[in-house]
Parts: sequence; C-alpha cells; structure tokens
Amino acid sequence: MARITGRYDRKTVGEEQVAAFLPHPLPPADPPLELDGRARELLRAAEHALSRLELAGEVVPSVEWFIYAFVRKEAVVSSQIEGTQATLVDLLNFEAGAQPEPQSVIEVQEVCNYLDALTYARKQLHRKDGLPLSVRLLNETHRRLMTGVRGADKAPGEIRRSQNWIGGTRPGNAVYVPPPPHEVPRLLGELEKYLHANDTLPPLVRAGLAHVQFETVHPYLDGNGRLGRLLVTLVLEEWKLLSQPLLYLSLFFKRRREDYYRVLNRVRTEGDWEGWTAFFLEGVATIAEEAVQGARELFALVSRDRARALAAGKASVVASRLFEELPRHPVVTIAGAVRLLATTKPTAAKAIALLEEVGVLAETTGRRRDRTFSYTKYLDHLRVGTELE
Repeated sequence: MARITGRYDRKTVGEEQVAAFLPHPLPPADPPLELDGRARELLRAAEHALSRLELAGEVVPSVEWFIYAFVRKEAVVSSQIEGTQATLVDLLNFEAGAQPEPQSVIEVQEVCNYLDALTYARKQLHRKDGLPLSVRLLNETHRRLMTGVRGADKAPGEIRRSQNWIGGTRPGNAVYVPPPPHEVPRLLGELEKYLHANDTLPPLVRAGLAHVQFETVHPYLDGNGRLGRLLVTLVLEEWKLLSQPLLYLSLFFKRRREDYYRVLNRVRTEGDWEGWTAFFLEGVATIAEEAVQGARELFALVSRDRARALAAGKASVVASRLFEELPRHPVVTIAGAVRLLATTKPTAAKAIALLEEVGVLAETTGRRRDRTFSYTKYLDHLRVGTELE
C-alpha cells in the first residue's frame, strides 16, 4: 500500500502551475512506519555504535578534547553541504588569531556562527529557566546562525513570510516547493508537539523523522539545511541518546550527498519513510563507529606525543602546560600562547620552540613575523572529510 505523506496546495502564478507540498503530521501513518528485519538490524547497529561513542567519551581523560574537535568538524561539514568554502584548518587558524584572506572572512564566520548557535541552544536546554526544544528555541538559534553572514538580509530568527523553493529559478520550475508561508506556523507547531509526544517508535528513528519534517517545512528563507542537521544534534542529546555532541553526522550526508537529497525527496514523492530511516540509521552507525575510532587514535597520539615532549632534555613546566592545551587549540600563535598560559612572550616563544623541536608543533606560514604553529599530526587525523571537494 502506497503511503501519502502530504498534500499539494496548487496555485497558478502568472501562467505557471505551482504545487507547494504540505506534509502530514508525524509520525507516518496510513500505513504506519514499519521497521522490518533489515531496519531493526540497522537500528541495533546504530544504537550500539552510539553507546560505544558515549562510552568512549566517558573513559578518556578529557572529553572536552573530543567535543571541541567533533563539534567543529560537524560545523564545518554541515556548512560545506550548503556551499560554504571554509575548511577545518581555516576555522582553527581563525580561532588562533590568524587573519583569513578577505574573500574567506564570511565563509569562516558562517562556521563560527554554527558553533555559536549550537552552544546557545545547548545552554538553553541545560538551564532550568532556559528555552525548551521548541519553535522559539529554533528561531533564536537560527538568528545566531545567520547574523552577519550570507542570508543575514533574509530575516534571521523569523519564520518566512514568503514562498521559497529548492532548485530551479522560480517556484514554477523548482525541484521542490515547501509549504506556503501561511501554513508554516501550524506545521512547525505540529513538529514541536511531536518532539514532546509519547511515541512507540525508537527515539533514534524519531530523530531522523524530525529532521525530514523540518527540511520539508523549510521554515526559513535561508539556513534550513544547517539548522535541520543541528536539530538532530539537539534531539540526540535532549532524548539522552548522547550526553555530548560527539556525532558529526553531516560527514555521512556530505559523502552521500546525492543519496541524501534523493531519499529526502522520496519521502515527499513516494511516502518512503522506510528508505529514509534505513539511510539515516546507516549514517548514525557509520559515523559513530568512525568517531569511536577517531577518539582512540587522537587519544593515543596525544599520549605518545606527551611522553616524547616530557622526555625532552629541555622540557619545562610551561611547555608541558602548552602541550595540554593543544587538543583544544591545535593551531597557536605566540600571542595566543601568551593568553592561554598567562605568561610572557619570551616564555611562550620558548615553549613553542621546544614543542617544535620535538616534532609536536610545526610552523605553517613560512614567515618571520606573525607566525602560526600547528599540531599537524593531530590535525591530520581530525581534518579527514573536512577538505573541500
């Protein structure tokens, strides 16, 4: 039996027929979403991988290392899916105080906005007096996501009041036309209710459904893709599937971009919630396992390099302190080291020189002044998948 997942609002604009799609509320019905044997196997694999990732975060000495790294990886890749040309190295150089090329300032700022938006939303959800998982929280998160970057002129933080579309040059030749603006508040309200409703479907499946519904409603004039993927991160934490944002799921969507858009669209055109669910669960399992392996490799690398740095004949307390900062600041300048260590410029320079001498840091600018130093082996692990295609 074919499933109808919504209806079309058909209007004539000029001489063209425009069919805007209005999704039915979640969960899928007529028939309900069915988890067959393969889907349940994928679900078990995804849940097991998330449990392993949660455990990996608990057993390492500093989960903040991995939160720092993985959140930035997610921010960069999610932004790249929408066309942003900044890389992880661009972001880390910027955070270290290095000035990006003029043409890339906005690109890097878009990624920084993603980090600010996620930090804001998580703080709200953790505070007793903070905003709950709601349309209002999404609006405020969207405002932070879009302020001061491309799309800043498209009503950041406000539900759209005009028709948007995906693909094509106008609604009449678009690949997909989301709901008319007057329907968006109702549809978002239904999504908010679903996020707080009791449902017999597994939470991980529901997180995937919520992402599709948000993307289908496409409630803002810009930034919908990034916010829709950020919503998955918030839901996983809010529903206690992860205690920290350690899953960079956008990397799977970037690798399988054509499949990502295809299975999203098949939900609207063919009612194929099962196909989307299988794709989503495969992505969670794949990236969670890679994140577990990545956490192990990063921790092992840091442990080896710490031992080598401490064994150096010229080892100092300040150099040791700087080394411990590197997983959260893998790109540093002398001025940045002064701030991190609350020390003098000569002392910071000596600490950097020692870590450079033992092969932990490498100078990356080739300049005599305003030099930047990178923990290159750490970055080589972390940057996988974040370079531009």
